[in-house]
Amino acid sequence: MGSLTWLPATERPDLLGAPVAAALSLLPGPAWVAEIDAELADTAAFCAAYDIPLEISANCVVVAARRAGQTTLAACVVLATTRADVNGLVRRHLGARKASFAPQDVAVAESGMEFGGITPVGLPADWPVLIDPEVEAADFVVIGSGIRGGKLAVAGSLLAALPAAEVLDGLGQPLPEPDPSAPATPPTRAPDDSDVGWGDRPGEPADDDRRYLEDRPPHWGSD
Repeated sequence: MGSLTWLPATERPDLLGAPVAAALSLLPGPAWVAEIDAELADTAAFCAAYDIPLEISANCVVVAARRAGQTTLAACVVLATTRADVNGLVRRHLGARKASFAPQDVAVAESGMEFGGITPVGLPADWPVLIDPEVEAADFVVIGSGIRGGKLAVAGSLLAALPAAEVLDGLGQPLPEPDPSAPATPPTRAPDDSDVGWGDRPGEPADDDRRYLEDRPPHWGSD
């Protein structure tokens, strides 16, 4: 696929995050890995540099769902041509009062993977892994490898077969139509793959959002 050289993932454990390498046996089929420039790990830049269509590239985003003072982490896997319906469908599915992208430092620390390389393979066993049906139906989908310097390619059906995976209809929502009057600027990241999307504090957050970002369980640490 694209201009990359793909090898069986078991032959290049150096291109895998430690949790990913340990979890390869959970996949009921082969996985392939390719080495990339770590500076090009963000989805849009990666696809442009290596001739990988966005339609076969998937984002795995970490979601923090909160209810009654308890926070649950989950992962959503959607094609790069869509974005996860986090505060609607995902929030309701997880039975949460509020759901949002997990702060970047939390996602990295709790997954054991690098920012920009988080992938559904090798996530903690108690995390729900929500898969969009279009991902499940893909013959091959390109996802992170646990580090920024690699990418995995697997059949979408293998991701849906992971122990904690659940296919959720409507998870991936169409992207909004671009404003034709806005100046054209080339994207460097897919919609969910952004600083705010990963939980970094926006310039002027609402009080509820500020409290949500700051009110973390003790084991998450503090800013």
